[in-house]
Amino acid sequence: MSNSANDQTKFTVDAAYEAVAPDDFAAMIEVDRYGSRSDAFDKIISATHDHFWDPMDTRYIDFSAPFDMEKEFLFDPEQSFELRTAIGDKLDEKQKIKLVNLDTQWSLSSILHGEAGALSLSASLCHILKDPGAQEYAANQTREEARHVTGFSNYIKARWGKPVACGPALQNLLVELVNSPLVWKKIVGMQMMVEGLAMGAFASFYRWGRDPLLVKLMQLTMTDEAFHHKFGKIWADRTVPNVPAAERDQIEDWAWEVFQVLLYNLGSPEQKKHIYAEVGLDWEWVQGAFMEALTDENIQEDMKEQENIFRVLIKTLLNAGIITDRTASNYAAFVNIKELQQEGDRMVGDEIAEDGIKFLLGINGGKFVSPNSTVAAE
Repeated sequence: MSNSANDQTKFTVDAAYEAVAPDDFAAMIEVDRYGSRSDAFDKIISATHDHFWDPMDTRYIDFSAPFDMEKEFLFDPEQSFELRTAIGDKLDEKQKIKLVNLDTQWSLSSILHGEAGALSLSASLCHILKDPGAQEYAANQTREEARHVTGFSNYIKARWGKPVACGPALQNLLVELVNSPLVWKKIVGMQMMVEGLAMGAFASFYRWGRDPLLVKLMQLTMTDEAFHHKFGKIWADRTVPNVPAAERDQIEDWAWEVFQVLLYNLGSPEQKKHIYAEVGLDWEWVQGAFMEALTDENIQEDMKEQENIFRVLIKTLLNAGIITDRTASNYAAFVNIKELQQEGDRMVGDEIAEDGIKFLLGINGGKFVSPNSTVAAE
């Protein structure tokens, strides 16, 4: 698929998402541009102050809160995929705690790298989105992604000292998304897929996390991410139904490729060799245990849980019309597509985000109360 600047406007069928080449600043100072602002993003822009939080201010979150990393699980061990396989039979309690907590470090490091990617991608949208409203929204998201980078950096520093390196699969994807001049690829890849995966992950950590500090960080982050997810939904509603079939198929096929990359980054034992070595396990043996466990009906059933992170991502694509009969069978191994079709637009993270916004309005004095503070649920 071409990434050339000549393809920049491809799939742009709505003026709100009209884009120019990254180096075409002259287009940004055309006189008529200033008066052609779309109202598509006004609600989520006006609600920005309702979910303001500062990761450096202990009124919102205090990263000095203690946690015994050697004696306590950061995440409910019953929800650990590894411990539900033959891996769990080989480890004592101390090793299980170490495995779960190191796996949490891997997941949160991946999230941190994803937030850094989202920050740079949002900033890059400011260079290519010609509509002033879309550009202002992207600028707001850039600021919010910056505080996520700070928040996850602070948490990881408090619990482990520093993050682990980005897995090559995720790194290659993030580089592609940030550097692509294609607005549709940025929005589908980051705003819908990476953000959709993140919302599922945040909901899981919120529900099953055993560190109150981790749970609070997840909720605060979700108050922002629900709106970022909304930006992608607006694009899909305005764009996908109106593109020619061949181009829509191209988006759909590319989304399936990205899904496989994200699945590999999360679950590949090869990328987490250091974790298994820390508890005396060979990653290739672990991979075999994974493959054996995937035939377990109970584990397959877990994919239907609301908080399953890939379930949220798939629902995002399905609701956006980016999964059709052409590719539905690809995702059927992970979810019940018919159930997702019957659920409507509500996402598992929406209620968590809305409760978080109420918490933030209390701290912020309620002075930014907006009629759009629950827009993430629309």
